[in-house]
Amino acid sequence: MAGTIENQIKLLRFQNGEMSQTELGQRIGVTRQTIAAIEAGKYSPTLESAFRIADVFAVKLDDVFQWVKN
Repeated sequence: MAGTIENQIKLLRFQNGEMSQTELGQRIGVTRQTIAAIEAGKYSPTLESAFRIADVFAVKLDDVFQWVKN
């Protein structure tokens, strides 16, 4: 089953005080480059990182990430 993971990280960052990629990375324990790659859909986060991102924004995991079938 082919598909892609899409995300709402950029939108959530801007809805939360225009949080930078660097700040989000620091809060979940990864680099700014990792956040940029996840946000751009070039890298899939670990499950732990995905949950940490959702926790930072106080939303459910599926409010951040969506599986889209191709």
